[in-house]
Amino acid sequence: MAHVLVADDDADIRNLVTFKLTQSGHRITAVEEGLAALRAAREQPVDLALLDIRMPGMSGPDVCRNLRAELETAMLPVIMITARSQEGDIEAGFAAGADDYIIKPFSPRELSSRVTALLNRAAT
Repeated sequence: MAHVLVADDDADIRNLVTFKLTQSGHRITAVEEGLAALRAAREQPVDLALLDIRMPGMSGPDVCRNLRAELETAMLPVIMITARSQEGDIEAGFAAGADDYIIKPFSPRELSSRVTALLNRAAT
């Protein structure tokens, strides 16, 4: 299936997302901070990125803006995953270039469905 980049500084969330998406047949690259996420996306092609908003080194929105600014990753589907649920936080995620926004805690089934839906839209 798809190669998904998962960037979250919370090991439990990283492991949950990795487990669920692996069960769905995806290949996962998991990192714990923003700079590593940006480096991973540059070094190996991924089909979708899941980015936590608050990470050490570089925030998810900053990673997203950098991905959008580079020709090779400008069209990469991005989903923000965060506990920040205020309207302004959501607007900031979309303003940074995110395609979707998932609020923690989330259903692993919903996460998988959103990943699949975004990958399907990106493939057309």
